[in-house]
Amino acid sequence: MSETVPASDQYVQSLARGLLVIRAFDADHVQMTLSEVSRRTGLTRATARRFLLTLVELGYIRTDGRTFELTALVLQLGYSYLSGQSLPQLAQPVLEDLSRQISESTSASVLDGSEIVYIARIHTRRLMTVGIAVGTRFPAYATSMGRVLLAGLPEDRFEDYLTTVDLQPLTDRTVTDPARLRELVAGVREQGWAVVDQELEQGLRSVAVPVYDPQGRVCAALNTSMQATMGLGGPTLEDAAARVLPHLQQASATITDALAARS
Repeated sequence: MSETVPASDQYVQSLARGLLVIRAFDADHVQMTLSEVSRRTGLTRATARRFLLTLVELGYIRTDGRTFELTALVLQLGYSYLSGQSLPQLAQPVLEDLSRQISESTSASVLDGSEIVYIARIHTRRLMTVGIAVGTRFPAYATSMGRVLLAGLPEDRFEDYLTTVDLQPLTDRTVTDPARLRELVAGVREQGWAVVDQELEQGLRSVAVPVYDPQGRVCAALNTSMQATMGLGGPTLEDAAARVLPHLQQASATITDALAARS
């Protein structure tokens, strides 16, 4: 998470560093010492300390003298964006119901460039080594929600994506061949859902479906994840998908209908 400084005379380094310090806190780093913040941001201890204490004065961070953590005031930084978006508010209660039905964590995300961004999340148990929260990003090509969202792109935009994305192997199962990814996304577009088996993280499977806006365009994706060794309803990937897919599709229909009604 070290700082990258663009070559521009319009770049305000102090603002960038302050945001870098805020972004250093996440689900796996709720509380950190000065040394930990310095290490995660790449800033010197003295620089990190100045920014931390400034953020404490402004109310965005609290400290007990040794550790630091964010306060609820940071939510205001994203309020202007979220207040104009009905989707997270609509998705949250639907994901809660879905999670109760299938006894698994559920999520909603949107596509931002070449990554998916989580906009809602119901956590039941931890399956990944990386903590997931609202705002978490993953590469679209290796996730079930990403493939659903890629399948919803116009053909020319998807081809642009394929020519620019860096398909790095995240596990030994990750699809890194553009031609193969094109085939998989075409299959998702045809069947209306996606399943990914241990491509993002070893031992993790996920199933995703699209959510549609009032114009019939894919605007988001819903998913649930499960352990590859356990599955849901059976030991195979097919059994796992068959068990959760009707629930995911019903949840998607509920949110799609709500978006249409709100518009």
